[in-house]
Amino acid sequence: MNQSLPEFKGISDSSLLRLLNQSGARAILSEEAVDFGLAENFPFPFLAIVEQLEMRIALMLAVINPAVGGVLLIGPRGIGKTTAVRSLTGLLPDIEVSDCDEGAIPQDLQDNPNARLLYPDCYEKFQAGQPISHHEPVKLVELPLNARLEDVVGGINERVAIQQQRVKLERGILARADNNLLYVDEVNLLDDEIVDAILDAAAQGSYTVRRGAMSGTYRSRFVLIGSMNPEEGRLRPQILDRFGLRVNVRGLMNKNERLEVYRRVREYRHNPRQFGREWEQATAEAREEIILARELLQETILTDEALDLGLALVQALDIDSHRAEYTMFEAARAHAASDGRDRADIRDIRAVAPLALRQRRSQFMVSFFESQKEEDDQIRSYIDQLISTDPNIP
Repeated sequence: MNQSLPEFKGISDSSLLRLLNQSGARAILSEEAVDFGLAENFPFPFLAIVEQLEMRIALMLAVINPAVGGVLLIGPRGIGKTTAVRSLTGLLPDIEVSDCDEGAIPQDLQDNPNARLLYPDCYEKFQAGQPISHHEPVKLVELPLNARLEDVVGGINERVAIQQQRVKLERGILARADNNLLYVDEVNLLDDEIVDAILDAAAQGSYTVRRGAMSGTYRSRFVLIGSMNPEEGRLRPQILDRFGLRVNVRGLMNKNERLEVYRRVREYRHNPRQFGREWEQATAEAREEIILARELLQETILTDEALDLGLALVQALDIDSHRAEYTMFEAARAHAASDGRDRADIRDIRAVAPLALRQRRSQFMVSFFESQKEEDDQIRSYIDQLISTDPNIP
């Protein structure tokens, strides 16, 4: 069974979507790269993933427009969910990273009257003309399954407290993931309080840690990606609703596609460096397309027809959560921008609606409100009967 969505095929002749459809494009090398046997990190190239177009499109929409609220990949083991997520870093442009303890960058200090109080270390260096930031590649921050809440949000640095006899509040995983990708594998197996903390930080873009008299507010503007195997347990509806896009990922059922997966994985494991170089050209093109799409996104709007269709669709599906249309519209804007257009129309709504709306319908809530309506109708009926039969009621 082919996992591609028909809406994504042939939508553009010169766009990021076209690059994702080119499952066989790779650079031609005239010389073989030398493998020195060093333990270097060579992620599997994102564009070398066979098919799974819906998953790759969803991940691209999330990195082009983080406002979609992240991606949740749902499927069995061994089908490439983690491989796809880890390969994203090769597609993304460098980010600005602070060199100060407070984690500030020049943008935080400019025109900020409280900069001296909020970022004393950064402020002094900035005023002295010293650099307080540098650029580096986007990192993928993976949350360990055994992480504690203090590991995630931060807390008292116990080593400093013991060795130096002073209390210092240290940033957690969420703060270190700022401007990067945060990947939560097996999200359905995490403690609810940790998942809630991650989702709140992702939605607000910052979070506050309080330990006694000390407190600190940290930025948490990351792209959140989660994955889960539904065989191992379900997510609470409250948590499921907080993920913007949902992708049901199945293993490829076409014989030729599975054979191509085997060939590429075997080639990659034999020489990751060489395999990565073969995809350098396509990867560089995709990175440029993402940069252009991010810039174009700032000017991309939704047509009235797209807005009407999206709202009508949410209403027809009896979806209560307002995150549904927000996610769908932001994903539609990203989809249009990735195709080089500054107007998202019905085509974009049609392409992203399944990603944004699936699993948001709740038959329980529909039945609940229907039963409440019946009860309210009975109450009003009794009121009318009492008024009509009791002369003492005015």
